[in-house]
Amino acid sequence: MRPNLAILFAFAPIAMCSLTGAAAAPSSDETAIKELEDHFAQAFNAKDLDGIMKTYAPEVFVFDVVPPRQYVGIAAYRKDWQNLLAGYKGLLTFTISDLAVSTDGTIGYSHSIQRVVGTDQKGAASDMTVRVTDVYRKVKGNWYVVQEHVSVPVDLNGMKPDIHSMP
Repeated sequence: MRPNLAILFAFAPIAMCSLTGAAAAPSSDETAIKELEDHFAQAFNAKDLDGIMKTYAPEVFVFDVVPPRQYVGIAAYRKDWQNLLAGYKGLLTFTISDLAVSTDGTIGYSHSIQRVVGTDQKGAASDMTVRVTDVYRKVKGNWYVVQEHVSVPVDLNGMKPDIHSMP
C-alpha cells in the first residue's frame, strides 16, 4: 500500500526513501514521468519551445528564479521560456540529475537538480544549476506538470544566489 500524497508532501525528504527499507521497482507511472522529464531535457537541449511547453498543463503555476514572483498559466510561462532560450546563442547542454519521482493515482511529484551550460548573447560562458520540484497530474493517460518550483540556495551573508550549488 502506498502512502497518501498529502503525507508525502509534508515529509518529502523522507517520502522519497522506501518506507520499508527495501528498494521498490518504479511503477509504470513513475517511469512515464521520468520519460516526460527525458523529453523535456531533449526539447531544452534543442531549444524546442513547443516541445518544452508540451510537458506543462494549461493551468500550470510556477515559482521561478527570475521575476516576477510567479507565473500563472501556460501563456505566462511560455513567455518566460522564450526569454530564457533567447538569452543563449548556439548550443545548450541541459542535464537533469538526482531525479526522484513518486506517484499515487493521478497525482505525482518529483525533485531534481537541473543544470544548463551555454553561451549568453554577449559571448560569455554561462553555467547555472537549480533545484526543481514538480507536481504532476495524469489527464487521459498523460502526465503534465501542474506546479513547478525552481530555486537556488542563497548565501545569506552576501545575499547572493549560489548558481553552482553542491551538496
